[in-house]
Amino acid sequence: MEIKDNNIDIRDKKEREIMAERNLNQKLKELDKQVEWFYSDDFKLEDASKKYKEALKLSEEIEKDLKNLKNEIEVLNEDFTK
Repeated sequence: MEIKDNNIDIRDKKEREIMAERNLNQKLKELDKQVEWFYSDDFKLEDASKKYKEALKLSEEIEKDLKNLKNEIEVLNEDFTK
């Protein structure tokens, strides 16, 4: 059953939310790997700046994804409280 409100398909929103969560989980795992590198035996000072910038960029993407996910959840909650 599809629930429609204001021409927005709630099921599509939920599917997008699930896909975003999967992508978010993948990004979080990748960030964990990048952070672990700094504590590993593979750490090289000459590579640290580049690795740090990559991790920073990924963390910014994760933050953006989390904000988008939060907004979608808030919209869903509003749709169900009407």
